[in-house]
Amino acid sequence: MKELEARKFVPVYYLMGDESYYIDRIADYIAEHVLQPEERDFNQTVLFGSDVTASQIVDAARRYPMMSEHQVIIVKEAQHVRNTEALERYFKAPMASTILVMCHKNGSIDGRKREYVKAIQSAGVLFESKKLKDRELPAFIEGYLGRKNIEIDAKSTLMIAENIGSDLSRLTGELDKLILSIFGEKGADGSENAKNGRITPQMVEEQIGVSKEFNGYELRDALINRNVYKANLIIKYFDENPKAGSLYAFLPLLFNYFQNLMIAYYAPNHKSQEGVAEWLDMKSPWGAKDYMTGMRNYTGLKVMQIISKIREIDAKSKGLDNPNTPPGELMKELIFYILH
Repeated sequence: MKELEARKFVPVYYLMGDESYYIDRIADYIAEHVLQPEERDFNQTVLFGSDVTASQIVDAARRYPMMSEHQVIIVKEAQHVRNTEALERYFKAPMASTILVMCHKNGSIDGRKREYVKAIQSAGVLFESKKLKDRELPAFIEGYLGRKNIEIDAKSTLMIAENIGSDLSRLTGELDKLILSIFGEKGADGSENAKNGRITPQMVEEQIGVSKEFNGYELRDALINRNVYKANLIIKYFDENPKAGSLYAFLPLLFNYFQNLMIAYYAPNHKSQEGVAEWLDMKSPWGAKDYMTGMRNYTGLKVMQIISKIREIDAKSKGLDNPNTPPGELMKELIFYILH
């Protein structure tokens, strides 16, 4: 993106991967910024891989621009283009005046096509857009909002991450909705927090529909503090309201916490909040507070057993050695095991 913003273009951008968000972001930027509006009618073309052949794409790419330095060709659904030999030949000798953008979603180039990959790399950029892991979502949310000068607390971040998941297009759409609520005439809740550009759990509850009392973050907090009553209250709520949350959403959250808690035990200075934060590569010592509490409430042996139990429940939730136990009962089994 920095090179595009500096107008340092290459003849070919091959954008591939399972995460469509980054592919769309790069392709849209090229479509909106390379050519002036008056140049686009004759010099910008959008093709669909299911409707064209490789030879037709090459024929379009070999045209010269009309009264412009560049022509832009964007091929959407490039994964449907078959018999790519013509494209491979083109990549080896591309037109300097053409910017060809191939948008290959829901997967990557067949690993056996090594010469095809080499040809793309020689012509320009081969970019792989990978799905973010659940543990990477909080950092993405904070970074996305931070670039817009908006603050968010840890609870709100986890509420959004666990409720929306790793579909970045949907996630950014929900974040944009929150941003609009902040900069509305009165903000989302009319409070100073909204006016100052700070997202709160109340705003997440109102705009996205996530309960600020019954969510994965609160369940995790109850387990960290071994609050049996609160944990069972939350599990009862989700058992009665399956659409509000499920075992499949909570398992990654709990696994990530206890995995990091196990790592925290091996910190050279695990009795210091600063030492644990540094060991876990956290931005601030404040983030290690939950792990200090966890080490007070759970022994290292118990944490290892909990991680093993989470893996067992995860397998059962996918049908392994589990003919008919529903997810709600599996979740109750896991929570009971953690707390006792």
